[in-house]
Amino acid sequence: MIIKVCGMRDAQNIRDVASLDIDMMGFNFWPKSKRFVRMISSQAGILPDYSPERLDYAVNADGTRHYVFPKRIKRVGVFVDEMPQTIVAYVYNYALDYIQLHGSELPVVIENLRHTLVPDIVKDIKFIKAFGISTAADLEQTKAYEGVADLFLFDYKTPEKGGSGKHFDWSVLDAYQGKTPFLLSGGIGPEDAEEIRNLHHPMFAGVDVNSRFETEPAMKDVEKLRMFVYALK
Repeated sequence: MIIKVCGMRDAQNIRDVASLDIDMMGFNFWPKSKRFVRMISSQAGILPDYSPERLDYAVNADGTRHYVFPKRIKRVGVFVDEMPQTIVAYVYNYALDYIQLHGSELPVVIENLRHTLVPDIVKDIKFIKAFGISTAADLEQTKAYEGVADLFLFDYKTPEKGGSGKHFDWSVLDAYQGKTPFLLSGGIGPEDAEEIRNLHHPMFAGVDVNSRFETEPAMKDVEKLRMFVYALK
């Protein structure tokens, strides 16, 4: 059971959530999101932006020990119809393990990004393609991405591109006959643990949680998450 916590931004909150038995952490790089993570300008002129974490390493040379993000937790960058060169910069600056595409990106975008990044910039990169789901008919759009994306993410269909706090009807998952594993997203909260444990679709790989565990946008309730993770794992 993969557990992905998305919409992270605050440094201490990231540390606290990373102490839990989760598998992925998502950072939203869509400027219109309430959970948007801004990069800090390095004013270097080559790769002009650095994550706060990398900036700390660059300016603090006093030997102070820095927090090390656990390697067991995969970093996921969330993008919506972003320019490929911008995605490449984020992958490098944030040491991303996964690229999650949440817009109308075509399969060729994934293929081109993979060819650009591997192996010269990163040894490996994985792709999650997100789909807004309302009815079983929406699952048809996944067919073009079979063999291209590593994971699918099925979310509530909304212009907000995630973090809506709303469910879609999970019974439509029965219509999914693809071979790509999927994460379930869209309004998942603490009370859904039992129903999630009872999902037996062969391609169901795990869950993506966000707004239902927040005290405010981009701030997660760690104890609420801890109980949810325990209930699933």
